[in-house]
Amino acid sequence: MAIKQEGLKWDLMQAKVRAARDVGQPAPDISEGSYAEREAHYSARAIINALRDANFTITQLKAPVIVEELRLPEQPVNIELETLLGEYQPVLKMLKKLGSPLGLSKVIDKLEGEIEAAVTPLLEGGAKLAGLDLNKDDGGLQSTGYVFIGEDPDSQGGFNVEDKDGQRQFTTIKLLDDDARKIL
Repeated sequence: MAIKQEGLKWDLMQAKVRAARDVGQPAPDISEGSYAEREAHYSARAIINALRDANFTITQLKAPVIVEELRLPEQPVNIELETLLGEYQPVLKMLKKLGSPLGLSKVIDKLEGEIEAAVTPLLEGGAKLAGLDLNKDDGGLQSTGYVFIGEDPDSQGGFNVEDKDGQRQFTTIKLLDDDARKIL
């Protein structure tokens, strides 16, 4: 079987040949079954095993986020006084017009004050917004967002990871020095 002339094992054998030439020694035998070939084979496997045990760190990542579900409980809603008095305002104005010539202004003002006092507790959290239960599969949820490690791209328009080129450009995983020392 011929030796595959590419890959890590081949590179290790070629490194032995180049190193021998650099120091003026004859090139080692790198044929199938030779000491140099076997050593390169086991060295390559050792390197692969070390890489499998290594902890790699994501140093750059930009990726869109898909929200699948969104659930919110009922939310209290604040209401403006004018909104609550809305239906009573025309009646109070009309009563003031009619009652003023009769001297009933104080009674009507008192009535307006009591209505305001009755509805004032409802101003803060006086109504409830129905809870939400949205799901992207139901077509009821459309959302955008992104996660990042490294520099914030400011918006999803700053990156595109839909193809391999974008994935390579916006994702970086490195074996950090501290982690590399642990596997030596």
